[in-house]
Amino acid sequence: MATHRARRRNLAFAGGLAALALTLGFTASPATAAPPPPVDYVALGDSYTAGTGAGGLYADALCWQSEGGYVDVVAETGRVNLLENGACHGALLFPVLGVPIPSVSEQIDILGSDLAAAELVSITAGANDIRSGDALVACLTQTLVVCQAAVNSAMSLLPGLELTLAEFYNDIAEAAPNATIAVMGYPRLFEPVNGVPIISVEHQIEVNRAVDALNMTIEAAVEASDANAVFVDVTKRFRGHAVNSAEPWVVLVPAPVPPFERLPDANFHPNPAGHQAYAAALLSTIKPAQLAKK
Repeated sequence: MATHRARRRNLAFAGGLAALALTLGFTASPATAAPPPPVDYVALGDSYTAGTGAGGLYADALCWQSEGGYVDVVAETGRVNLLENGACHGALLFPVLGVPIPSVSEQIDILGSDLAAAELVSITAGANDIRSGDALVACLTQTLVVCQAAVNSAMSLLPGLELTLAEFYNDIAEAAPNATIAVMGYPRLFEPVNGVPIISVEHQIEVNRAVDALNMTIEAAVEASDANAVFVDVTKRFRGHAVNSAEPWVVLVPAPVPPFERLPDANFHPNPAGHQAYAAALLSTIKPAQLAKK
C-alpha cells in the first residue's frame, strides 16, 4: 500500500512538472535525434572527378579512374550514398570520332537510372574541350610568345564553352530532377612569386590566367542555366599548395627524357591532399544533411 501511494505521489509530481514546462513554453526533445539518411550521389565528368592523381589507375573498359579521388573521399564520410562515379580520365563533353573515352553526354545516358534517383550530382568538365593540356605543354616547353598564343587560343573557345556547359547542366537537371548539381572548378596550378621556378614567372602567370578564365566561364554557365546548380570554387583552398609550392596538393612528376615532352597522366591533377581539399569544398558548400531534409 505504501509503495502504491509513493508511486501516485511520484506520478503527480511528474505531472506537475510537465504542466509547469508547458506553461513556461518548454518543449520536449529526444535525447538523440536520428541523423538524416545519406543522400544518393552520382558523379560525372573528366579526370579531376575520375580521381586522377589520388593513386593508381584502374580501367573499366575505356574509362580510367583512380581510387581515393574526391568522390571516394566524400562517399567515405557516410553523408552520401554513392550510386555511381561515371567520370573518365580525358572525357570531353561530346563524343568525338576516334576518341573512345565515354564523353560526359554519354555518361549522362549510361547513368540514367542512377541520375533519376540522385539527390546530389558533382561534375568537373570543360578543361579538355578548350585544349587546356596543349596550352599547358606549350607554356612548359616553349617561349613566352608561344605560351601566350596557346593560352589565347584556348581562351577564344570560352564563350562557346559557356553556352555548351549551361545546356549540359540543364541536361543533367532533366536527368536528375531531384538533385543539387555541384559544379566543381579547377585549382590554379602555379605559385608564380613564392614557388619553385619550374618555369619563368611570366609563363606561370599565363597558365593561371587561363585557369581563372575557365573558372569564370564555368561559374557564368552555372548562373546562365536553369538547373539547380552551384559553382564550387576551389582556388582559395589550394592557395599556397600549387604544383611548385613547398607543400603541393598538385602532382608533378617530370618525365625522364626530355622533361615535359611526355607528361605522366597524373601530372597537374590533385594529389591525395588535393582530393581531400576538393571533398571539403564540396561538403562545405552543399551540406548533404540539408539536402536530406528537403
